Amino acid sequence: MAIRKIARMGHPVLRRPADPVHDPLAPEVQRLIDDMIETMIDANGAGLAAPQVYESLQLVIFQAPDDRAEDADGDEAFDHTAPLTVLINPVIEVLGPDMQTGWEGCLSVPGLRGAVSRHNHIRYSGLDRAGKPLSRVARGFHARVVQHECDHLEGILYPQRMQDLSLLLFETEIAHFIAAQRDESDA
Repeated sequence: MAIRKIARMGHPVLRRPADPVHDPLAPEVQRLIDDMIETMIDANGAGLAAPQVYESLQLVIFQAPDDRAEDADGDEAFDHTAPLTVLINPVIEVLGPDMQTGWEGCLSVPGLRGAVSRHNHIRYSGLDRAGKPLSRVARGFHARVVQHECDHLEGILYPQRMQDLSLLLFETEIAHFIAAQRDESDA
């Protein structure tokens, strides 16, 4: 396993649709998965797509740990977390019209966060690391992470999904921004 360099916004590998993975069990694909897991953990990311490590393949990994999950729709009965997941050749199906705006960051857009609207309820499917079919329903943070990572496979970065670029902020300024918003609403 190796920690790989992460491509940054503007690199051509992040701007084009990724190619399908034809053999999930191929040694080079399995090695890529190992490297991506190590790279994501080292970078403290919630997900990583193969194009972010300069491999134009339809492969994402992600996790939605409890400490990052946000239960914005108030549905306590639904698990908004996800274990470490490898998803090959993913397909997303939107299951409801509800959208949710939340702050997103990206390892390919370091130092910035942006407010992005995403579908709150999806089903995703594809193949797991062993080449077996995988299908899950996701909501909240789990759904946000999957959509964010799968966007990379289409050559889309989160700023392209933003409706209001005034909500693209440096991470160091978010606390000041939120405090100012709170002060304005209290006035």
